[in-house]
Amino acid sequence: MFDEENCVHFSQGGVEKQLHITVLFGGTGEERDVSLCSGKAVVQALETLGHHVRKVDPQEPGWKLGSKTEVVFLALHGEYGEDGQVQERLEQEGVPYTGTGIQGSRIAFDKELTKHTFEKNDIPTPRWLMLNDVRGPVPARLHAPWVLKPARQGSSVGLQLVDEAGQWGAALAAVCEHDDRILCEERIIGREITVGILADEALPIVEVSPKVGFYDYQNKYTIGATEYFCPADLPTEHAKAIRQLALKAFDAVEGRDFGRVDMMLDAGLKPHVLEVNTLPGLTETSLLPMAAAAAGLEFNKLCQRMVEMVLQRN
Repeated sequence: MFDEENCVHFSQGGVEKQLHITVLFGGTGEERDVSLCSGKAVVQALETLGHHVRKVDPQEPGWKLGSKTEVVFLALHGEYGEDGQVQERLEQEGVPYTGTGIQGSRIAFDKELTKHTFEKNDIPTPRWLMLNDVRGPVPARLHAPWVLKPARQGSSVGLQLVDEAGQWGAALAAVCEHDDRILCEERIIGREITVGILADEALPIVEVSPKVGFYDYQNKYTIGATEYFCPADLPTEHAKAIRQLALKAFDAVEGRDFGRVDMMLDAGLKPHVLEVNTLPGLTETSLLPMAAAAAGLEFNKLCQRMVEMVLQRN
């Protein structure tokens, strides 16, 4: 069970201290639809708890925070929301906000920076390289099958699986529609898992198993398209080591307060860290809320805990 010792006490469905909270969601990135869903869920949770909530969509020109804003709750996925830009603006304005700071956001959102950080900290990750010439041939030093990813996108936007050289050109062209910097990884065949992080604690491991294809954008956000197992069926010692690795990866990229670490397990159950998400989804099918619920923390209390962590450091 999640340790709620430092949480506020709830009474009559609300909290003892009501705050003026601005929720930022929507935006202009390719994950706008997901961000709108996350924002809607967060707004509902915070209002249910009794907070005064203002909704702001940065898609609107000249957007501003309300003058009474005490905390900004970021539900802004993808570019601008996760890459350090909005964090920098909020710090310049002196307004506290949920989640990871400027530098950690920059590192985690850029897959090349993340990979270098993993290697520097001895965190196991699939072999990789950046494609400097997107019209070039298949990289000789990486073995098939491959995964191609835009360097700066989330939610598997633009991700392509390549099983053989004959698929390379079409897959590369598809990824280039989303970014001109492309990460190529050797694909790990095995089980896909994710570990939620909350307040320096690794939550129960979630295993994801799409019914068709792989865990792409559509399978992530279509209800019923993917099966989830939480906690994942793993030997106790393996699960413990995986959760410790998740904390190490999160700390390495300078994550703060909460996030999610995605991994693949090979046939020998060895974990390979794929990436760290510092602003994970908060939708009906999102993995961090699922893991928190398995630890005994329902969604409203999860949102409240995220706000409390801001207050504790300010």
